[in-house]
Amino acid sequence: MNIQILGPEKQAREEFDGGKIIAQKPLGFSGQGAVTVRLGPLFYWAWGQAAAAGGIGFHPHQGFEIMTYGIAGKGLHRDTLGTESILEAGDIQLMQAGSGLQHAESVDAGFESFQIWLEPYLTEAVKRAPTYTLFKHESFPQTHRDGVNVKTIVGEGSPIDKLVTDVRMYDVEIERGSTYVHRLLPGRTLGGLAIRGNGGFVGTLGVEPVSFQNKDFAIVQGNVQEENVIIRAEGEKLRMFLIEIPTEVEYPLYNKAR
Repeated sequence: MNIQILGPEKQAREEFDGGKIIAQKPLGFSGQGAVTVRLGPLFYWAWGQAAAAGGIGFHPHQGFEIMTYGIAGKGLHRDTLGTESILEAGDIQLMQAGSGLQHAESVDAGFESFQIWLEPYLTEAVKRAPTYTLFKHESFPQTHRDGVNVKTIVGEGSPIDKLVTDVRMYDVEIERGSTYVHRLLPGRTLGGLAIRGNGGFVGTLGVEPVSFQNKDFAIVQGNVQEENVIIRAEGEKLRMFLIEIPTEVEYPLYNKAR
């Protein structure tokens, strides 16, 4: 098993609306400074925070499956399908861009979110009609055991069941001194962003754990056998957002140059 820890200095960064919105990007676009620009079909991952009310005007998307996850505050979404909806903490908005649409975002001060792009087979995706769906926080399953709370964003029991891209997503909170165990099958990659807390460790049985801090991006790539990825909160309570995808897919991916 291979484990990488990438600090904020090895991730991309971008500002929007004159610096009102700042995004740290574990996976950004080429030329934005990220050491890693994609993981399999996980094309883009931005962690945005608004210091003041602001927004991003109408802009186009095509082909990709684009998810926005509310972490704090409120944001207004509008699109050319005629949608207007409010994204709050814990909600997910999903755009399956298909043949194309445009959307705009307006956010309050203190708004915090992820935007995540997943790449299906684009040649087929652009033939489908675009869709937008808002999923409320209460509709997602959660489990709490031994100091670990797991909210399943995409996976067993989730209301998000029509994604084309092969992906699993979890919002995990780990109390200090507790451990979360994630079963990683062969040929799969796990990406984790630490959004709250310091003093975490990630590893597997028989392997020396690697430490990480708040804002670090952890990448865990499995070997030829199933393994348990162990994430432990040693210093503080941790909150991590985890995305699991296939390391490779059977269709051609967009050429995203570094």
